[in-house]
Amino acid sequence: RGGVYPMPFPHVVGSEGAGEIVTVGADVTDLAVGDRVAWCDAPGSYAELVVVPAERAVRVPAAVELDVAAAVLLQGMTAHYLANSTFPVGDGDAVLVHAGAGGVGLLLTQLATLRGGRVITTVSSDAKAALSRAAGAVAVIRYDQLGDLASELPPLVLDASGGGVAVVYDGVGKATFDASLASLRRRGMLVLFGGASGQVPPFDLQRLNSGGSLYVTRPTLAHYTSTTEELRWRADELFALVAEGRLDVRIGVRLPLAEAAEAHRRLEGRGTTGKVILQVD
Repeated sequence: RGGVYPMPFPHVVGSEGAGEIVTVGADVTDLAVGDRVAWCDAPGSYAELVVVPAERAVRVPAAVELDVAAAVLLQGMTAHYLANSTFPVGDGDAVLVHAGAGGVGLLLTQLATLRGGRVITTVSSDAKAALSRAAGAVAVIRYDQLGDLASELPPLVLDASGGGVAVVYDGVGKATFDASLASLRRRGMLVLFGGASGQVPPFDLQRLNSGGSLYVTRPTLAHYTSTTEELRWRADELFALVAEGRLDVRIGVRLPLAEAAEAHRRLEGRGTTGKVILQVD
């Protein structure tokens, strides 16, 4: 809606969801009518009926409810590739996650903790701080109580991590980028996976040298689920963790499809935690 990702118009928004198959194409052999599936990259998903390419649909286990499957797939696979592939969190690694009570933040905190990481998060309220700690954060920083993030946040992170974090997972972007770079240890990595506050402007690459031979990467989920095999591997691991009770999926807001505009307003107002779900009765 903000124009960052150009698209043709008229356009039906939405790309993710879950439901039961009502019909399949003649060449589809591995899925059938009645199967419960989830998806995260089918255009036009704000609808009662959605056409999903068979190779991009993943089966939902019986132990996982459809609303949970819809809530966890896109944000969960984002958290999965970040913690397992872009920068594989190791035992004892200090990790900084911005927006720790958001949909990705809560899942990423849990997955990084399961891999042995010590997660520090930033949040904007007491309620969000409590959610972040419940997800496994060892330290939570209230960025709303700081003045200049670039100068005030890094000392707090350095103190909480004992000298700098191995990786910063930053989905906020413009507002946090400078603070993220300054919070890294030598040869640390900044993983910029979103731009909730705006896109990061061009910067001098020499800053990576002076900061301690740092790394910066800008990944996207599509490149980590480019094959059906990788897509279903990540999804199956997530669903298994949910079914085993080892991954908690928070649905913060449920609204009917007719109130999609209100869902967008709440997201833009940064008043949500976890996932916002649109339901079709």
